[in-house]
Amino acid sequence: MVGASHPVPSAPGLPPSSAAAASPVVPSPRRPRENGGGSASERVRWWYESVLGWPTAPGEPVRLRTGVRFDVLDVPAGAGYATLERLGRAEQAKRTERVGRAGLAGRAERAGRAGAAGADGAGSPVPGFPVAVQGGRMLLLVAAGAAEELPGLLEWLEWGSLPLDLTAVGTGGLMDAPPVPEPGPAGLPPRPPERDGLRGAAVWLRPPVPGCEVGSSPPALSVPGCAGTALDLARLVHTLATQCHRVRLAASDPPRARPVARVG
Repeated sequence: MVGASHPVPSAPGLPPSSAAAASPVVPSPRRPRENGGGSASERVRWWYESVLGWPTAPGEPVRLRTGVRFDVLDVPAGAGYATLERLGRAEQAKRTERVGRAGLAGRAERAGRAGAAGADGAGSPVPGFPVAVQGGRMLLLVAAGAAEELPGLLEWLEWGSLPLDLTAVGTGGLMDAPPVPEPGPAGLPPRPPERDGLRGAAVWLRPPVPGCEVGSSPPALSVPGCAGTALDLARLVHTLATQCHRVRLAASDPPRARPVARVG
């Protein structure tokens, strides 16, 4: 009879329960599927290693190795947001100037290009490169090798003698891996919840784009990214240094005394 069970004779000298326990059936360990199945951390690790091709460090939580595919510029979040806003305005001014110079014959072609840019995310404020926030800090991903160039670049830009809260993480460093980004509205990077950044969890402000070579540009010449043209690293560092200096000055200013109402 299919499915019927019969008693299994026990070995001499062993109780029946010991014989059954002598040959337990242990299932083979399950490997994550190619689509990133498994635990949440396994899916995150799979996405970074298999989809982006970024190496990760063993252990939990998942961390990304810097100095291989990218380096990281670490600045206060306030200085980072101000930098992105300033660079975004400059990029918009360049676009407006280019449109003004063009003649009537090229307007239709420009309109088509602008529509395509808005559809694929190139309408972001700054020529695209990955940016994350974590614990009140902003992490800007730049080409591998930029960390070694940063001290000399700050000296060349005449920022070397000033204390700046601007650091770089390169070869041998680690970066906490933000969760896999979910698609946001067309043309706009998903905005992370403010509470995540404040609590210390890394989240993407501008996530990486699969298929883009993060380390495709010379380290001291450009910031990597697929959307838009490459941003010169010297220009980025100079703007970051300026905003970091302003944040430091604002923090050192004494608080203004509030006027006290007189009674009588």
